[in-house]
Amino acid sequence: MDATQFNCDVASTAWQSWHEIQWVKAYQVVARLQTRIAKAAKAGEWRKVRALQRLLTKSSSAKALAVRRVTENQGRKTPGVDKQTWDTPEAKWKAVVDLGNKRYRPLPLRRIYIPKANGDKRPLGIPTMRDRAMQALHLLALEPVAETTGDHHSYGFRRERSTADAIEQVRNVLGRTASPKWVLEGDIKGCFDNISHDWLVTNVCMDKGILRKWLKAGFIETGRLFPTRAGTPQGGIISPVLANIALDGLQRELELRFPPGQKKHKAQKVNLVRYADDFIITGNSRELLVNEVKPLVEKFLATRGLILSEKKTKITHVTEGFDFLGWNVRFLKRMLLTQPSKKNVKAFLEKIRSLLRERKAARQIEVIEKLTPVIRGWANYHRSQMASQTFARCDHQIWQALWRWACRRHRNKGKRWIKQRYFKCLKGRDWRFADQDKLLPVLAGYRKRSHVKIKAEANPYDPTFDGYFSKRLAQRMDKTLEGRRKLRWLWWWQEGECPICSQKITRETGWHLHHIIKRSQRGSDKLTNLVLLHPNCHMQHHVLEKSGAAGTSMFSKHPANPSVN
Repeated sequence: MDATQFNCDVASTAWQSWHEIQWVKAYQVVARLQTRIAKAAKAGEWRKVRALQRLLTKSSSAKALAVRRVTENQGRKTPGVDKQTWDTPEAKWKAVVDLGNKRYRPLPLRRIYIPKANGDKRPLGIPTMRDRAMQALHLLALEPVAETTGDHHSYGFRRERSTADAIEQVRNVLGRTASPKWVLEGDIKGCFDNISHDWLVTNVCMDKGILRKWLKAGFIETGRLFPTRAGTPQGGIISPVLANIALDGLQRELELRFPPGQKKHKAQKVNLVRYADDFIITGNSRELLVNEVKPLVEKFLATRGLILSEKKTKITHVTEGFDFLGWNVRFLKRMLLTQPSKKNVKAFLEKIRSLLRERKAARQIEVIEKLTPVIRGWANYHRSQMASQTFARCDHQIWQALWRWACRRHRNKGKRWIKQRYFKCLKGRDWRFADQDKLLPVLAGYRKRSHVKIKAEANPYDPTFDGYFSKRLAQRMDKTLEGRRKLRWLWWWQEGECPICSQKITRETGWHLHHIIKRSQRGSDKLTNLVLLHPNCHMQHHVLEKSGAAGTSMFSKHPANPSVN
């Protein structure tokens, strides 16, 4: 470690409370070590990788970031078997101090079940807050390795990658006239529940003792303790990365068996696209997929304790179409169509109807507030593909559900009265479901927005790709803040960074619109008085402000008005 890194982490030992943590320094220390881990992994220097991982997991900065992650994500209010949550600054600071490997023993998981799309129930294992923080700590050291060694066309549970990237790669390999016409739709049976513990302990580059303890922790259901002999718990922070590592290497196996550079194998057109445990493999004939590709996949999975699901694994011609990640992919009339699948549309409409049934007596404005994020989220998910016709049909179905909801509330009123009460003519379009200044969005209002696929070799822990990822984030946030001019302007002026921790403000981190001069002190809502902060940084600023340890000087370089102080 160089002198700057040493000084940064020594400074962390001077922190005495949660709100004293200097997040800029914490992120710098961790990012520097992660970059070195990724570089060593790329060079194959595994001894150096393990040494750097030990250094990172012992760092106070990394411990603080691990605790911050588990206390800011969506599951922060969900306790484990010890029924504890860290919801106060004192509890968070105590967690940072206590986090470590000495005599660490994880508690069993709390088993719950959530419904699946096919009617079955998916088991989830909820670790305690301390176990989650330990997983987050070791994930900081493991993720650079996973990103560096992962398959190029694996898109699930990876930083900066999404389902939109996966479907664009599907279009790349199937979208041309000369593209392969046969597809192996692969689905692994109980992937998370059946991964071999021995394989993980042998092959995952992290502390073997800690990993073995997590895998063997067991779970508690109906007051009884059950041992775990295989699999990683769905619900653990590190579990998706462990599953990805177990499945990485399939692309290399296919490339060794069917080298893309050789003329003979180039004609076989074998390509892999994977998202978590769902994947497709293309081929130029059914026989190739049945006799050569499928046995190779089964052999690869068998070493990891996994098998293909006979029910869900199929070999399909592209003219028949197949479903992948909520889209239906089909080659029709010399064109590859990627549209929302019927199953996905049905689930979406059923959710809308279910929300309306639960709110028979709710006010119209409450219904609009509940339905808006569901409609917006579904539209944004599908708008990168060919969804305009599906959107129009769904709009009609949603209108019918809203009309039934309104008529049920006023059985003694005429249809004209109901129409005037709940539906307005706005922006040249009639029958808009609106109340006061709240308007329910329509799917037809979301025009197609093309998605630019991530470069296959891009690694967020490689400094050479920093500019590339910054550009992609700017484009993504520009779309996220579309129609919100004030937030969009501030984000661009701040170059996408929070002025307190100097980390990027993204849709995942969230943001808070902070008034530099408080409203109570007659501060205005003008742009010169506003700044975007992370929610946690906003809270930290106000705590330090009350104690007299911070003023508004951190905003003195506010780009909209450099004179503000």
